[in-house]
Amino acid sequence: MLLTLTASCLKGLLVPGPRAKKSKLDMLDLPAFTRDTLGLSGFNLSTDLLVGANLARLEAIRERADRASCSCLLLIEPDPQNFGSKDDKVALTASERMARVVDAAQILGCSAASLRVEAVDDDDALARVATRLRPIMERAEKLDINLVLSPHKGLTTRPERVTELLKKVGGFRIGTYPDFETAAAQKEAVNYLHRLTPYASAVCASTTGFGVGVKGKSVINPKPDEIVDAKQVMHVAYELKPLVEAVISVGYDGPLALDYRGPGDVAAGIKLSRLALLTALGLDEVDDDDLDLDDELIEEPGPDEPVEGV
Repeated sequence: MLLTLTASCLKGLLVPGPRAKKSKLDMLDLPAFTRDTLGLSGFNLSTDLLVGANLARLEAIRERADRASCSCLLLIEPDPQNFGSKDDKVALTASERMARVVDAAQILGCSAASLRVEAVDDDDALARVATRLRPIMERAEKLDINLVLSPHKGLTTRPERVTELLKKVGGFRIGTYPDFETAAAQKEAVNYLHRLTPYASAVCASTTGFGVGVKGKSVINPKPDEIVDAKQVMHVAYELKPLVEAVISVGYDGPLALDYRGPGDVAAGIKLSRLALLTALGLDEVDDDDLDLDDELIEEPGPDEPVEGV
């Protein structure tokens, strides 16, 4: 099972602040950084990291990813798209947006593109969404791209409604992109993943913060130099092992995309996420040396360098 990166958690490094002329980490250097510094085997991009990117820029990212043997696997549209609207013009805007996302995913060499569906949870909305998604799915199919649904409130909150929507859209290229944090918020997290993972092209292994015992006390979000034994790192908000076991139990062996959403040093959080997931997977390659970080690359924006929103 591949461990990959959700690059949006590095937005503070990849997007320059309003007072900065350039970002701390150039997008073209992301593939090598992902493999060599973070120890991950691929990455997912979100469209907010590609604002202003033209065809040449997308092709350059793909070329650098190929050179680093670290592919871009999934292009994420983070903004919910209103496919459930009763207004056809609103829905058309959503369709046009996702068509561009699917095209960009193909140029980047991705195998999938994800979206969040904005729609109320009723049968009429479900029918509208299915009808409007079908042409997007067919476009994706021609480009060998999977179209996958990320969790969102409303129509896609309950797994049974998601699977019903998939069946109404039809085709082999429509699927899911389950999320650990979303699953953990459900009453039955394991069952939630059991229902959605069989349709998944990727699974988002989201994390929010870690703790470790240091000199007899518990330290939340420890710094790398505070960790005595990397194997003792534990995720605080919810247990990762049952979630990992849930996706494995249904035969899933695709990418686990690390997405650190907690406070503190993001690159350190990604490293801790990797160690915790390797432990949950029962792999024996967990090593304290994996916590060594490149301080120059992972420095967060200072107080006078706010990150510009897109």
